[in-house]
Amino acid sequence: MFAVFPVAEAPLVIPGWAWAAFLGFIGLMLALDLGVFKKNSDQAPSFKEAVAWCVVWVSLAVGFAFLLSAWRGPEDAELFAGGYVLELALSVDNLFIFILVFAHFGIPERLQHRVLFWGILGAVAMRAVFIIVGVAAVDRFALLLPLFGAFLLFTGVKMAFAHDEAEGKGVDENLIVRMTKKFLPVTSRLHGDAFWAKEDGRGVFTPLFVVLLVIEGTDLLFAVDSIPAVLGILPAEMAIEEKRFIAFTSNIFAIMGLRSMYFAISGFMHYFRFLKPALSFILVFIGLKMILPWAAGLGQAEGQLGGWVPAVLVHEGKVHVPTSVSLSIIGFILALAVGLSVVFPKKK
Repeated sequence: MFAVFPVAEAPLVIPGWAWAAFLGFIGLMLALDLGVFKKNSDQAPSFKEAVAWCVVWVSLAVGFAFLLSAWRGPEDAELFAGGYVLELALSVDNLFIFILVFAHFGIPERLQHRVLFWGILGAVAMRAVFIIVGVAAVDRFALLLPLFGAFLLFTGVKMAFAHDEAEGKGVDENLIVRMTKKFLPVTSRLHGDAFWAKEDGRGVFTPLFVVLLVIEGTDLLFAVDSIPAVLGILPAEMAIEEKRFIAFTSNIFAIMGLRSMYFAISGFMHYFRFLKPALSFILVFIGLKMILPWAAGLGQAEGQLGGWVPAVLVHEGKVHVPTSVSLSIIGFILALAVGLSVVFPKKK
């Protein structure tokens, strides 16, 4: 798909200038994004503005994929695209939690973009730590990959049987909410867009700050699912620097467009009734993909590899699910979920 430029053999090490250029670009876009929204800080972004920013971020991601193809080859570009789409799809389900939290604390729309902006900054930092540590750990300890796969398998099955209504209950029982109210002075009153204010001569944290902590905590739990899922589609033989770069850039592009996506689709997210089953299937698929080579290795040690593993998945004596197959399955399942949601809308 992205093989439109001739490319030399890509080096295994990602040069420092590439990291600096990407981080500088993201910083510039964040500053621009904050500046645009700050001019209209007294009102929520309109639907048209949110959609426009969604188009901008998707276009930038597509452009980056083509640049990656020209620099490192089409396979890296396809892996980036797969990670980006997967992260974006998983993020949509996470947005539902944001809606419930904002509604519970009575945060008006005009203040939600401020919380999401700082929440996304925190998410960028967490993603960086998770990916750097996670990729290094998987590269050093081979058993971690099937363990991550088992975790995704469990998460996917759990998601399939979870009820949407249950996710909206017990916000006050949330550990972060309880710990914040227990150890910090928290007021129930909003003070504009401030996270901290003074009441009766003493400093207090506002509900906006509590919501920010809940959003960050939710994203932390979400990252535990999503980052192993992205790592699961990357070839095991890929160099560690390549894994870090592709996983990080695809994650960051996805979450950078998350705020605009929230304001664009929050009003009709409930129409995507088949999205959660699709995400459940995808997590199970990626989990099995991560477990299969390890399980096949056990069989190979006993001389039984060819007995139960399809020949199409065996390459040079090892089990290997082609990247193109993985991305095609993920894309097909997501497209099917959207199509079924349109054809069979949720009954009122």
